[in-house]
Amino acid sequence: MSSIATKISVEEYLQQEAKAKFKSEYHGGKVVAMAGANFNHNILVSNIIGLLWQCMQKEDCFVLPSDMLLALPECDKFVYPDVTIVCEEAKFTEQRYGLDVLVNPNIIIEVLSDSTELYDRSDKFRCYKTLPSLKQYVLVASEEMLVESYERTEDNFWLLQSEEDAHKSIKIGKCDMLLSNIYRKVGFGTQNKKK
Repeated sequence: MSSIATKISVEEYLQQEAKAKFKSEYHGGKVVAMAGANFNHNILVSNIIGLLWQCMQKEDCFVLPSDMLLALPECDKFVYPDVTIVCEEAKFTEQRYGLDVLVNPNIIIEVLSDSTELYDRSDKFRCYKTLPSLKQYVLVASEEMLVESYERTEDNFWLLQSEEDAHKSIKIGKCDMLLSNIYRKVGFGTQNKKK
């Protein structure tokens, strides 16, 4: 027996999210529960945040983990990117219910999984592109060594740089990051888990 999901308003979502024990995203009236991430995913996010913090600590940038809620008004969505970077004054929607909702990310990084890859590459990227502040979108594979960076040009085109060699680096903001450092302690399959 299937059930029909009841649509709720943005106001109801924000009120509910401020009190929730678990994160959920808002997709055009539907509340979508966030699934837990696997070991590789969590190590990659941790490595990326650590590397970016080291590189950006002298700059006027904030490196934010996946608890930062982001508004995508053109798509009627609220989402939690894996890593968000703001290199200017952080701006938020009007705070309601004690919940900060960011509106001006400069860089967004998503770590791909089997269940999210198609969405991260298509619909989510399409929505991220509606944010005027966004300059770079980075996709990091969790089942192979591959980092893809899309950078916005002044003419509003998106240029792709892709790297899969552990000894080469990819630029995230002003930071040159070696893939071997991004993927440090990440194994593929079950080889990274101690027995």
